[in-house]
Amino acid sequence: MKPTIVLWLSLMLLLAACGKSSGDSGNPAPVQRQVAVRSITIDGRALEDNTFDVRLQPSIRIQFTEPIDKQSVAGAIVWSAPAGGSAPVFTSSFQNNDSVLLITASSKLAFLTSYRFSLNNSIKSASGGRFISVINKTLLTSIDSSAKFPTLSDEALLTKVQQQTFRYFWDFGHPVSGMARERNSSGDIVTTGGTGFGIMAMLAAVERGFINRQQGLDRIKTIVNFLETKAIRYHGAFAHWINGASGLTQPFSQKDNGADLVETSFLMMGLLSARSYFDAGTAAETDLRSAITDLYAAVEWDWFRRDNGDQLYWHWSPDYGWDMNLPIRGWNECLVTYVLAAGSPTHAIPKSVYDKGWAREGAMKNGAAYYGISLPLGEPFGGPLFLSQYSFLGINPIGLKDAYADYELQNKHHAQINYQHSLENPKKYYGYSAQVWGLSASDIPTGYSASSPTNDLGVIAPTAALSSFPYTPVESMQALKFYYYTLGDKLFKDYGFIDAFALHQPWFADSFLAIDQGPIIVMIENYRTGLLWNLFTSAPEVKAALTKLGFTAPYL
Repeated sequence: MKPTIVLWLSLMLLLAACGKSSGDSGNPAPVQRQVAVRSITIDGRALEDNTFDVRLQPSIRIQFTEPIDKQSVAGAIVWSAPAGGSAPVFTSSFQNNDSVLLITASSKLAFLTSYRFSLNNSIKSASGGRFISVINKTLLTSIDSSAKFPTLSDEALLTKVQQQTFRYFWDFGHPVSGMARERNSSGDIVTTGGTGFGIMAMLAAVERGFINRQQGLDRIKTIVNFLETKAIRYHGAFAHWINGASGLTQPFSQKDNGADLVETSFLMMGLLSARSYFDAGTAAETDLRSAITDLYAAVEWDWFRRDNGDQLYWHWSPDYGWDMNLPIRGWNECLVTYVLAAGSPTHAIPKSVYDKGWAREGAMKNGAAYYGISLPLGEPFGGPLFLSQYSFLGINPIGLKDAYADYELQNKHHAQINYQHSLENPKKYYGYSAQVWGLSASDIPTGYSASSPTNDLGVIAPTAALSSFPYTPVESMQALKFYYYTLGDKLFKDYGFIDAFALHQPWFADSFLAIDQGPIIVMIENYRTGLLWNLFTSAPEVKAALTKLGFTAPYL
């Protein structure tokens, strides 16, 4: 065979072998490329794990490292809303060769609401690769600045708040005792101090025309009769909590199952104010005044010195004696306890107990400045705002001075420091502002706490700013308008403002507390007319006590 033919045949065999090999292997499988998130923004800013102030119709833009499979997207987007809320409705579209996903709200979200946004691993790349990022984000929608209620004049707004808050004590008062329930979920448990605040609120309500004089008189007579005939007393003092049907003591804690002298003093402050208010010569009003005087005279204030010591003690138990061992020392909310003890017609304490026990011979003084504001008395930054409010529901601080402080200055500066703390916002809580301020004792998401600048949990108590009206009228009105108009029915409900809220979570309490609702009504009234200040300080025992303890004031 010729060489050329042999070469040709060899070439053909080689080509045939190559063709067979190629045919057996087929086309190579495409590479499945994993996909991850390169960036994620909401309305042009980075979407963080917790993103605040999200507008009510947001748009989320997600940049992926690869084009994605459009069919896998719908099942991968997961939205959740708070319990009882509706999950957002969104549309999705694609850009940049399907490597950018746009998710846009179809309608407005609820304001000040927390939503959860996530992408699960069912999303795939266009080449079928798996999703390797983790996307779980919390979005807090912004505050809707529109007014939620019709606009009122400032005076009408104050009246509206007083009237609706008063319903807590009137509509929700205990049906047997007439006393104030501890909170809106406390059943038969009524509160001694909160009832004192509620009685003062009733006097403001009569004066404002929310109820008539006879209605107020009848309700307070019911309370006084219950205190005289059913409620257990311990050396004349009442327990913190009482069963409003039976009068039996409801323990506040295991060893706090007897006398609470501070709660008793808040009750007596309300009763003596009522005694001053119901001053007519009728048999009913005369009998009420006599009964209140007897209740006050029966409290053995001096016995609570504990073996004739130089200070008063807060608690005594028939089972545990003095085991609570809590002396009443300033500076705190208990000034009125020493005033009433000093003024008692039957069991008075001497001035030395005030000086050595309450004032601690000057050790209750502070004198430092916080946020550039001086503080005459008390703990650093002033503590919770109820310290400047409870005793001063009845004691008029305007022009009031003694050897230790100017009490008008003390209370004004305490409120101003608390306000300034919200402006400074050292913990950077979302929502704090000139309109959102006020730290005091209140419910919190996990229970109850005495919030203050040194114990700031991000929870605002409406009572704090609103009960500061006599001290910070401009700042308190700013807060009131924001709470009422802007936050609207998230805060303002059947019994006035809810106990507390936190905008950074967001969280809104479902509770109302007597000791927080009462000061709102009373301190707004003191700001407007001085009614409760005038009633309480006109009591001869109170005037005598303030003078005895070394106080001076224009009204003494």
